[in-house]
Amino acid sequence: MKNISLIIVGLVFLISVKGQQDINKTLLSKSDMDYLEGLTRDVMESSRIYPGQKITDEFGKNATGIVLIRPGGRTAYPAYWIRDYAMSIESGFVTNDEQKQLLLLTAKTQCDQTWISNAGSMIPVGAIADHIRIDDSKPIFFPGTYDYYGQGGKTWGMTPPYCDQYFFIHMAYCYVTGTASSKFLLQKIKGIKLIDRLEMAYKVSPTLQDGVVVYTTTDFRGVDFGFRDAINITGNLCFPSLLKYRASLQLAQLFELINQKDKAQFYRTIANKLKKEIPLLFSDHRGMLLASTGKSKQADVWSTAIAVYFGVLEGDQVTKTCQFLRNAYKDGTLSSKGNIRHVLTNDDYNNSSVWESSLVEKNTYQNGAYWGTPTGWVCYAIAKVDMAAAKQLAKEYIDDLRAGDYRKGAAFGAPWECYNSAAPQNAVYLTSVSCPYIVFKSNN
Repeated sequence: MKNISLIIVGLVFLISVKGQQDINKTLLSKSDMDYLEGLTRDVMESSRIYPGQKITDEFGKNATGIVLIRPGGRTAYPAYWIRDYAMSIESGFVTNDEQKQLLLLTAKTQCDQTWISNAGSMIPVGAIADHIRIDDSKPIFFPGTYDYYGQGGKTWGMTPPYCDQYFFIHMAYCYVTGTASSKFLLQKIKGIKLIDRLEMAYKVSPTLQDGVVVYTTTDFRGVDFGFRDAINITGNLCFPSLLKYRASLQLAQLFELINQKDKAQFYRTIANKLKKEIPLLFSDHRGMLLASTGKSKQADVWSTAIAVYFGVLEGDQVTKTCQFLRNAYKDGTLSSKGNIRHVLTNDDYNNSSVWESSLVEKNTYQNGAYWGTPTGWVCYAIAKVDMAAAKQLAKEYIDDLRAGDYRKGAAFGAPWECYNSAAPQNAVYLTSVSCPYIVFKSNN
């Protein structure tokens, strides 16, 4: 009996220790996680534009006949932005029917004939819209405008952003794998099967001859990622190459579902090449990834953190990278109130600008403001080497949301899109909660 009692006590101890270890692995307390879940759900609802609903006097009502999801609530960004929506799907707060209808709308507005806008920019076959108007469903392929015919120009790119094509693939992947509806990949949209449209989109972003990394030049520049469309970045591009890595794996799985094993292996091979080349091409001596190899090649916190999250960095390299991010957090160069800069404060290009080339002033918007969107990725990376520091950063993020929660009234606006040097910008912003929530719920 004594031995049995000791065994039972030992088992209780092991279970207790394991439970404590599991608790220590979580990034948020239960109360904070419950709070973030409720806030994300409410922001998602605020971001919906129902059929017939009008957001601002500047635009007509939602005439698409479906529920659209815009980048946030109140009056900012009154259109359906593919990128912000796609980055929020995995929150679990988008219904299967909403996913299906938004996927179909995005596919229907995919460019089926290369054309040149009045501003001189080219929209290539396969391109996916940056955003879609709510009143007439016109696809706008470039940031900075709602003008269908005059879109583009050198300021916003001579070709569309290089990220939305990969987000389109992510949309299809989430819907098909979430509904077990592999036959949907064979459905024709304007005469072209969805799976073929996904391949068309995949092939839009340019590379160097025989290369796999996304590449651009000044003359043919496209925005690398919509969360820095006000920044001029050229050369080999890190963030869209990371999106291409994920899209390659997703396409491989989708082709497996329809029993096209050769295609699946083709995309898996590209993913393997990207996983090898991205760290070699973009890593600096500290383990940070550069945004590019050309103009504005600053060490990029967002690319670095999501590379860890996607599993592109491994072994000693990921440890080195995560330790550096942890140290940057502790020395105050990474974050403010739980929100993250694109570039560490000690990595600014010069005293006048964070990036080498920017349309906006230093320490405002994408040129040095702090954003909630990447907080989850950064916490995930730091947690690999210092769980206590990751929890502290996550707690700062939650405390800031609680303090400014838009549900308190019109004077409040959190989650904000970003914190500028003078004031926060664009209230009730979806990815500022949906992206961290996606990370936290999978690691809580």
